Amino acid sequence: MFTASATPSTTQKLPLGLAAKHRILIADDHTIMREGLRVLLQGDEGLEVVDAVDNGRDAVRRAGVLKPHLVLMDLAMPEMDGLSAIRELMRRNPEIKVLVLTMHKTEEHIRASLQAGAAGYILKDASRAELLMAIQSVLSGKTYISPAVAECIVTAYLDRGAKDSGVRVLSDTLTVREKQVLKLIAEGCRNRDIAQHLFVSVKTVEKHRANLMSKLDLHNTAALTTFALENTLLPQ
Repeated sequence: MFTASATPSTTQKLPLGLAAKHRILIADDHTIMREGLRVLLQGDEGLEVVDAVDNGRDAVRRAGVLKPHLVLMDLAMPEMDGLSAIRELMRRNPEIKVLVLTMHKTEEHIRASLQAGAAGYILKDASRAELLMAIQSVLSGKTYISPAVAECIVTAYLDRGAKDSGVRVLSDTLTVREKQVLKLIAEGCRNRDIAQHLFVSVKTVEKHRANLMSKLDLHNTAALTTFALENTLLPQ
C-alpha cells in the first residue's frame, strides 16, 4: 500500500536503527538537481547519499558497485534513459529499490515505470517532507505514488472502457462500491478512512476488500494497488 493522501510532517524522520543509515544513489542529468538533492537528503540523519550520476548507464554501473538501498531515478537522461536503467538495474540487482523522481505526470510514464520495476513515483515539485515520506514508504517495501498524480491515474484506469471485444472490462467484474473501495485503497487510504469517506462501517469495508481479493485472485494490499494502476481489463 502506498501513502498517497497523508499530509507529511516537515520534521519526519525515517525509522532507522541506531547505527544503520539508508544508502541513496541519485541519478539525474541536471547538476543543480543532483547537488540540491544531495544537500536535502543528507540533512536527514537516517540517510547517506553514496553517489550522484548524470545518466542511466552510470546509475546501473554504480549501483552494482555501491549496492545502495535505493536509487532516486530521473526518467529523461542521456546514454541510457531512466526506464531502461530501471529494467537493467532490476535484472542485475533486484533487491535495490527504485524511486522515480520526475516532472512527467502522464499515465503512460507512471505505468511504464512500475512495469519496469520502480517501487515509487514522485514529482520534482514535491516538498522535502513528501520526498522523505516516499523514500520511507519504498524502503519499507510499500509502493508510493505521488498524490499529485495518483487520483487521476487510478480514475483513468478504473473508468477506461474495453478496446478489445474479446476481453471484459473491470466494471463487468466489480460492483460500483468495490471499484470505489479499490480506488481508495490505491490512493493509500486505510479501512477506517475508506469507511468514513463512503459513510459505511469498517466491517463493510473489510468485506469489500475481501471480495476484491477473491474476485481478482490477489492476496494483499500491494497487489490490489498494482492491479489498480496497471490493469484496466480482466481476462475472460
